[in-house]
Amino acid sequence: MTQTAFASPLALIEQAWEYWIDTTQRSTLFLDVMRERGNISIEHAKNGKPPLLAFESELLIDGRSLATPCNYMLLRVLPLQGIKSDESKRPYVIIDPRAGHGAGIGGFKADSQVGVALRAGHPVYFVGFYPDPVPGQRLQDVMQAEALFIEEIIKRHPQSSGKPCIIGNCQAGWAVAGLAALRPEIMGPIVLNGAPLSYWAGSDEQNPMRYAGGVNGGSWMAALTADLGGGIFDGAHLVKNFENLNPANTLWGKPYHLYANVDTEAPRYLEFERWWGGHFRMTGHEIEAIVNQLFIGNKLASGEIQTPDGGTLDLHKITSPIIIFASWGDDITPPAQALNWIIDLYGHESAIVAEGQIIVYLLHKDIGHLGIFVGSKVARKEHAELVNVMEMVESLPPGLYEMVIDAKAADLSYSELEHGDYSVSFETRTIEQLRQVDPETREDEAIFSTVAQVSEINDALYKNTLRPILQAVITPEMGEWSRKLNLDTLKRYAYSDFNPLMASVSQQAEQVRQYRRPIPADNIFLGLEKKASEMITDALNTYRDLRNAASSSYVKAVYGPLGLGAFFPPAAPIEIKVLAEAEQRLDTLRDEAEPQFEQGGFTEGLARLFVLAMHHTGNIERRSFLIGDSIKASLPEIDPTAWRQALEAQTLLISLDAERSVATLPKLLKSLAERKRAVEIVAKVTMLAPELEDPSSPLAIKAKELLGIKASRAKPAAKNT
Repeated sequence: MTQTAFASPLALIEQAWEYWIDTTQRSTLFLDVMRERGNISIEHAKNGKPPLLAFESELLIDGRSLATPCNYMLLRVLPLQGIKSDESKRPYVIIDPRAGHGAGIGGFKADSQVGVALRAGHPVYFVGFYPDPVPGQRLQDVMQAEALFIEEIIKRHPQSSGKPCIIGNCQAGWAVAGLAALRPEIMGPIVLNGAPLSYWAGSDEQNPMRYAGGVNGGSWMAALTADLGGGIFDGAHLVKNFENLNPANTLWGKPYHLYANVDTEAPRYLEFERWWGGHFRMTGHEIEAIVNQLFIGNKLASGEIQTPDGGTLDLHKITSPIIIFASWGDDITPPAQALNWIIDLYGHESAIVAEGQIIVYLLHKDIGHLGIFVGSKVARKEHAELVNVMEMVESLPPGLYEMVIDAKAADLSYSELEHGDYSVSFETRTIEQLRQVDPETREDEAIFSTVAQVSEINDALYKNTLRPILQAVITPEMGEWSRKLNLDTLKRYAYSDFNPLMASVSQQAEQVRQYRRPIPADNIFLGLEKKASEMITDALNTYRDLRNAASSSYVKAVYGPLGLGAFFPPAAPIEIKVLAEAEQRLDTLRDEAEPQFEQGGFTEGLARLFVLAMHHTGNIERRSFLIGDSIKASLPEIDPTAWRQALEAQTLLISLDAERSVATLPKLLKSLAERKRAVEIVAKVTMLAPELEDPSSPLAIKAKELLGIKASRAKPAAKNT
């Protein structure tokens, strides 16, 4: 037992007095931080709520001045002092989500997506937006503006090594995917961070938010909210939805953490609250399209979203490499929501290869949704490494990969080629392995098909009955006042200098700081305070779990096969149809490819051998690319364009029939000298030389049987200088 358990009555009284002084001082300082928060929010609103970037920038294009206007803007982020922007490097474009908050999370801190790209010497651009939409603005207007932004960036960098890399955060991720399908010719690699492209996916524990549509009876509530706002949807409602996901943190954890650490926590808290409290708005058209087509309709992967020209949005048309970053700790966009669209779109990994597509996904173990975008540690590791390997991603053979980042071991071979603290590899994956990402399988998604059908009926009923009345009664001015009287907005005003009752708080806080002396950590009453905090947190977490369980049970009962599902049976899972189509197409490709297995020369043979070696190891490492760069000079006869074509063709052949690809390899590498040279090159690049040099290894035996050669000891690869 601790000493405090045997404290004398006099010592307890002394500790109680110290705790009373301490908690009074902390309460005063806490109230002063609330006052500063209110002042910051008011000042931010007066300034027009500009993007909260930690970097200097200049406005290039104001979307409100375009022929088809919208409230988006293109900013050029100025280079960091002492780091010159390299115009030969591909530009990076960061697009932030418009999901209730303002723009800035992609460049909120020095260690951020913007920061790592700037420090790597890339030209960096940022797509932000103004608080209020242009009247009548639609999602297609935003897409058109973003396409114009990218075209302008391409014009500014004619000497760039590649088309711009487009990074879409959260809501902006599915928008970037859609734009890449509509305008593939202007897009470089696209990075989708925490982007919900498969909203029906997930589990009860990971993302209870997906049941909200069923609880509310569909999308009509979003339309009603916009109509009550005079045709404008207030982003404060989306923010409240996020906060309701974790009531323990919203109602207690976040304010208590500030209160308990008020001497040191205020700057970080106020920096975040400047962004968190800045609510942005959408038109009714925009929020209805998002809810109907994506959240409840889940129409992106199925190709059901209509485009202005009468066509559909087909993700098959994306030609750029796709990089997806998700986290197991994300309860808004868990990995299944970020990845299952790949299953629904392709059905089989060979179909990805057949389309020449490169898809790479990266999974974090525990970071939350916001941490994906604003976490400093995530920026220094995941986002920095994504920038470092982007050119390598484009050089990968077509297929599906998981990017793995590990701490670099001291005894790692060729470790000197990789700068920094991490080693990166791309591990080959199959669609079946991707299915295992969804822990509950995909059977429960059927219920959301019924929700979508019921939603369409409820939405039509609302729009033909109540909507005309509300639109006739609710004026834009009334809608504006409803937003001004939002409870969260009023609280910030109430705790600011706008409130005369707060006039003395600043002076009191200054006096407290002059005499402030935090009590020792072993104070018994401070310990009781922390215990009480833990009990409150546990109680709120219990409430959350019970609420989530009730919501999922309600939706499953009402929309399940014994409920509305009996009248609105769910459609067959799209992946079944897609898989059948993929297998049929692959059978056709096998027949067509039969003569190609024996066609080609040294370039094709080297490419096939390289891909076979990659499949043998199950991955390709960044060190392999760096080793390959060091020996390119020894292969003047191989044209880069011809090499890429050969790599794609041979990857497809191996995907269609790996055994035949191996058996016919000698037809491509006709002479013993060619075979020996190809094996030595691939052994160096894939770091398989030690295994090949062991005569008893299965790989060495296979090489001798197939090609009639035994690899000699490889020379060390040249080091980068």
